[in-house]
Amino acid sequence: MEVLNFTYPARQPVAQRVHVGVVGSGDLEVLLEPSPDQHAHVAVTTSVDGFGAVWKIVLDRFFSRFAGAAAIEINDFGATPGVVMLRLEQAVETLHR
Repeated sequence: MEVLNFTYPARQPVAQRVHVGVVGSGDLEVLLEPSPDQHAHVAVTTSVDGFGAVWKIVLDRFFSRFAGAAAIEINDFGATPGVVMLRLEQAVETLHR
């Protein structure tokens, strides 16, 4: 198990909590809630060690389009980068419903 932490600047407050996905083989869950400050904070707990650089690339790409001040917890069980992006985009979509 590895825990990774990332912080990104944010411009818009997030008003609600969101939960998408499940922790299961090849999948992950995203828990998103309002940030305590004007940043996005991401904590990734992953069952696959040694992929911090890949996580950073995926999250950099996501936060190049998402400017929400959110505290995000990701619990990963071997998801591919495509699944990670899908779950993050689902969480944002749920925010706008």
